[in-house]
Amino acid sequence: MAKERLVVIGNGMAGCRAVQEVLRRDPDRYEITIFGAEPRVNYDRIMLSPVLAGEKAFADIVINDEAWYRDNGIVLHAGRAVTGIDRERRTVSAEGGLEVGYDRLILATGSDPVRLPLPGADLAGVVTFRDLDDVEAMIAAAKPGARAVVIGGGLLGIEAAYGLARRGMAATVVHLMDVLMERQLDASAGFLLTEALAARGVETVLEAQSEEIVGQEGRVAGLRLKGGRVLPCDLLVMAVGIRPNAALARAAGLGVGRGVLVDDTLTTSDPAVLAVGECVEHRGQCYGLVAPIWDMCRALADTLTDGLTTFQGVALSTRLKVSGVDVFSAGKHAGGPGCEDIVFRDAGRGVYKRIVLEEGRLAGAVLFGDAGDGGWYFDLMRSGADVSELRDTLVFGQAVTEGLRGLDPSAAVAAMADEAEVCGCNGVCKGTITTAIADQGLNTLESVRAVTKASASCGSCTPLVEKILKFTLGDAFEVQTGPKPVCGCTPHGHDEVRRRIVAESLKSMPAVMQALEWTTPDGCAACRPALNYYLLCAWPGDYRDDRQSRFINERVHANIQKDGTYSVVPRMWGGLTSADELRAIAEVVDKFDIPTVKVTGGQRIDLLGVKKDDLPAVWADLNRAGMVSGHAYAKGLRTVKTCVGSEWCRFGTQDSTGLGVRLEKFMWGSWTPAKLKLAVSGCPRNCAEATCKDIGVVCVDSGYEIHIGGAAGLHIQGTQLLTKVATEQEALWTICAATQLYREQGWYLERIYKWVARVGLDSIKAAVEAPDQRRALFDRFAYSQRFSRIDPWAERVAGRDAAEFNPLSRRMEFA
Repeated sequence: MAKERLVVIGNGMAGCRAVQEVLRRDPDRYEITIFGAEPRVNYDRIMLSPVLAGEKAFADIVINDEAWYRDNGIVLHAGRAVTGIDRERRTVSAEGGLEVGYDRLILATGSDPVRLPLPGADLAGVVTFRDLDDVEAMIAAAKPGARAVVIGGGLLGIEAAYGLARRGMAATVVHLMDVLMERQLDASAGFLLTEALAARGVETVLEAQSEEIVGQEGRVAGLRLKGGRVLPCDLLVMAVGIRPNAALARAAGLGVGRGVLVDDTLTTSDPAVLAVGECVEHRGQCYGLVAPIWDMCRALADTLTDGLTTFQGVALSTRLKVSGVDVFSAGKHAGGPGCEDIVFRDAGRGVYKRIVLEEGRLAGAVLFGDAGDGGWYFDLMRSGADVSELRDTLVFGQAVTEGLRGLDPSAAVAAMADEAEVCGCNGVCKGTITTAIADQGLNTLESVRAVTKASASCGSCTPLVEKILKFTLGDAFEVQTGPKPVCGCTPHGHDEVRRRIVAESLKSMPAVMQALEWTTPDGCAACRPALNYYLLCAWPGDYRDDRQSRFINERVHANIQKDGTYSVVPRMWGGLTSADELRAIAEVVDKFDIPTVKVTGGQRIDLLGVKKDDLPAVWADLNRAGMVSGHAYAKGLRTVKTCVGSEWCRFGTQDSTGLGVRLEKFMWGSWTPAKLKLAVSGCPRNCAEATCKDIGVVCVDSGYEIHIGGAAGLHIQGTQLLTKVATEQEALWTICAATQLYREQGWYLERIYKWVARVGLDSIKAAVEAPDQRRALFDRFAYSQRFSRIDPWAERVAGRDAAEFNPLSRRMEFA
């Protein structure tokens, strides 16, 4: 029997999802052809905001790749817009003269962005925010320091402004109303959103009416507001709404109102033509959010495969995709006559919740700062359940409410119907997930994501997906392995924290904790030192070291001993000293009655038993002799050990002492993930023991062998050869570049040998042996040194942190 011909106009999310639902029900019924105006496969349009913000690439948001079309026998005409529909002949015509017949036709033409008819709207640099082409145009214009104005303070406008700010632009949102996202948020949540955007570099201008787009030499130069104020800009984005794209339907004589008119089966005025998605008008309602569109797709697929499901319309919920800004809204968020409001505020956490009740049922919700229970509230709202008995705890969320009722934490998952939606972005219900787990042996979150797409987009449903996974597998469930969290305050690993600090321009500890949703107000003794280092490394000159996030040794710039006294180790460049320095040390020992003087393995002199109150005076005397801190306490460069080299040794091939002094004078003061020790040996006899140091140099007749990843403490490990260079200058460049790579990639307290094992020697080699990459790493290290080569002893002698050394103000100290 010949297959029926199914033609879909629209290769977007709705059109392709409708096809997926048809294939799921009856994979052999139709010969399918899809037309798409964009020259690409189907992608997740709701994730364009993270693409604009630089958080995702296009490849990350592809829903159906080329293999999907091929494997399902679908003919895709990408980049060929349909120009007409002949309903009598049942054909569609496309650009290039192509004509294709159909038995059933699906219109999934989506919507068009509204462009305000302002003077200057046709200037270059005026764009909308609707598809990938728009995003690419904005990215091309997003030069650091340039200015962007976004007209429209709704969902898309805010996400566009945030993305442009992330790209380095000065972004301003202009909104006609007095509250951002007024269709979803009340005034309180709108205020918090305005504040959150300001913290992310987005200015907001409310109650502002746009009058004219100002141009200069054919390109946008500013936006004039009513009243005369002009906002200069290099890019202007119109994000003032969408309207259903019903032009083809109208031209074909189909019933059209605001959108293509359909009944509950998604059938238009022509029984052979169906419509789905944003182009549709159903019972007077047009939908621009994804969740109801997935319901439409299911109903449409049932219509095409003789099923019984119909589309009845749905309640709507909204989530904002701005990193670190957790917003959820659903239903009657602003209340009204006959409604009761329950409000919860936590100013310290920036949390605001408003629950709206009507006749004992949940009618609406606004959540800001903590939207984790949004799905639970939405389910209660859609079910119409009586929540009167839950009223007193409802605002505190599902865990508190059900915990106080004595419910098993897994009971809520068990009670969920198979049809209950879990992932709104991708329209995945509980039954789809549990079936995939059982049938395909899925046992990790990633495998569930790969097969079902649940939690693969915005990720807000991830906790629920994990609960379903655990409930379904029972005792067979194993916690998914992955990067170890920084600490118990966050689920994020070190790499993710470091990546987001840079990607999101987070320049303070509170900013990091807010953006990455730390579970504690101030962090802990494990995460604060790590965050302090990551911020110092990422933003030299911008971030100020937080001394309260340092352990006692780093706070007082000396090593505490078991009796409460301290050791002082002055720096001796490359292990060299002089009579003047030795005399100064001797005088300090006598003056302050220091009980023990010891030569260290790193070619330094250690003064042991210094009273804390005496530290500033000891440092002052050493400073006067020209000596600075040896950073023997630091997660940073400690020593550069050397042998005498070619100047004195008859086997020496190069000036190892001179190179060691040069390295130490250039690199001293630098902070690293863990302590860093270097050594330079003048010949392969290796008298400086360079092959068991973090970074070592072995001089040979033809140049310098640079080794990395040694250890000689609790763990004994020889170095690996990183590279060989011909000159002393190249050796300096390469060592600094490798150190900077370690600074940028290493986890706090991770020694170099562990970092090398984790990232691989080959990747480090590739970085330091590529001239451009080596130079970039060296330049970043050199820039950071502008702010690091400052003697902390001299600063304290001058009075910095004086209270630390004042016995009357001293508090208890914890190592």
